[in-house]
Amino acid sequence: MAESREHTFTGAKGRITVRAWPRDLPRYLAILVHGYGEHIGRYEYVAGRLVRHGAAVYGLDHMGHGRSEGDRALIEDFEDVVTDVHTVEEQARADHPGVPVVVIGHSMGGMIAARYAQRYASGLTALVLSGPVIGEWAIVPELLTYEEPPDTPIDPATLSRDPSVGAAYAEDPLVWHGPFRRTTLDAFATALDTIAKGGTFGALPTLWVHGEDDQLVPLPGSRSGIDAVRGGDLTERIYPGARHEVFNETNKDEVLADVTSFIDRTLPTGPF
Repeated sequence: MAESREHTFTGAKGRITVRAWPRDLPRYLAILVHGYGEHIGRYEYVAGRLVRHGAAVYGLDHMGHGRSEGDRALIEDFEDVVTDVHTVEEQARADHPGVPVVVIGHSMGGMIAARYAQRYASGLTALVLSGPVIGEWAIVPELLTYEEPPDTPIDPATLSRDPSVGAAYAEDPLVWHGPFRRTTLDAFATALDTIAKGGTFGALPTLWVHGEDDQLVPLPGSRSGIDAVRGGDLTERIYPGARHEVFNETNKDEVLADVTSFIDRTLPTGPF
């Protein structure tokens, strides 16, 4: 497990906790963007692989998530979350001036990362989207038909074919196990519409990875979103039989090898 340290900053809606996995003289900076209801601490394995690959890695707990302040799983405007991620990028750049930046987002974090690329692509070297909530996500309009969304917790078995992943998720006290907040669902709907109308990623090299058997963020809905925003340099990897969390899947090493190979292609200095 790679060494890590934490610090906080004042974000758009309160104190935000950041975790950094340092590396001396990194080849690139990796900004990890986690998904709904979880926290950046679930990305230890991913961060360790990236550090060994030559990255200094940074990731925040979004407002209302993990160790950050805010009502649990409550997000009023995802533009605020994008701004918080940008604060993390600015800190990473201050720590390592002139080093290329790669943003890696999973699920809701993929949606945030996609919007981030629309706002800040000029400063990025590459973008990785894992099982991104983008395009059509049927759960949002479905739950918004209720005045108060029902408590329909995520089935841990849908995360990975590795049962230990679901068991750890179910027992994690920093994971939100309650119902969607209506305010958050409205924010999702607004963000998805904003991204759809926000233009393409242009020349930004983008890797899209997705589990073929993703029941939480089904592949067809995300494909429609990717098609709307993709620029001129998109690499796609769909993993047969894989579920939602491809970074925690039984073939996670294959997935992360695809990620690091893609990053190698985009970096100006070549393989480490």
